Amino acid sequence: MKRWGIAAIVLLLGRLRRRPRLPSAERIVQPGSADRGAESLVLALFACAALCGIAFPVVYAVDAIPNQTQFLGLALGLAFAFIAAACIVIAKRLVVTEELEEDYSLPARPDEEEVVAKIVEESGDRFTRKRLLLLAGAGAGTALGVALITPAASLGPVLDVSSLYRTPWRRGVRLVDEAGRGFRADEIEEDTFYTAYPEHAYREQMGAPLVVVRLQPEQLQLPAGRRGWAPRGIVAYSKICTHAGCAIALYRKPTFPPVQPRPALICPCHYSTFDPAKGGDVLFGPAGRPLPQLPLEIDAMGELRAGGNFSGPVGPSWWGVRNHGARS
Repeated sequence: MKRWGIAAIVLLLGRLRRRPRLPSAERIVQPGSADRGAESLVLALFACAALCGIAFPVVYAVDAIPNQTQFLGLALGLAFAFIAAACIVIAKRLVVTEELEEDYSLPARPDEEEVVAKIVEESGDRFTRKRLLLLAGAGAGTALGVALITPAASLGPVLDVSSLYRTPWRRGVRLVDEAGRGFRADEIEEDTFYTAYPEHAYREQMGAPLVVVRLQPEQLQLPAGRRGWAPRGIVAYSKICTHAGCAIALYRKPTFPPVQPRPALICPCHYSTFDPAKGGDVLFGPAGRPLPQLPLEIDAMGELRAGGNFSGPVGPSWWGVRNHGARS
């Protein structure tokens, strides 16, 4: 702390030390004439850059716009191009420049640093609307920054996470295949993997797809309270892995009991393995919680229907996920 205190005092004294100033009448850079036309051009270029920057999140948010990816690239590219053009105009027409044939020494003394500062100050004599130009440049930079961070919105909701708990499943919803045909209970075979969707619902929703398998009823060891969730040994789980949101796409059938004692649902991306007989418990891999199970019912026509919603939130785990349940 003593060393830090001494360093702070030395720094403060150095800043308070009065530097010799050059006479105000003496100029280093030759004065330049104002160029309001160039300033207006810079303002227009910054305005165009700001409009392109604002257009990016608008195009990003409106899914109905055709060729959305191309328009996003065009908006971002034009924003950079307009800002670059504005900088070129400033450098070529608004900053006073001169050519020096002698070697330019590095500043080594306070008076030389003062000379450099004065050169920079006098080089902007052509600017007549400095504040307006600074405001326009700041607006263009801000709009471009918003455009650059807009794709981060795809990572998920920031404050309202209620959408992560919603699913299209509720009691009575019929299970259908990719063609929209309902699943009959007597058609579900053992050692076979089925993918099911909710009837009349958006199938791309994270909570929509299911994996359906059939086990021997005596093999089931479901958690307490789920005794009626697997009629005739048929169980259904979310198809979305609870590790990273990949799709459960493999079904392991026991072909060599000493190594594979029972069937399992497997995510091929990171090899998270789940036990369908024990409520989707994790057998192996990085998944941190079981697959959410969907209760099933068999209607009067012998078709499978949902008996309610999932046993837990669908999808990869996040902070506090265990404190909430799935919602319809």
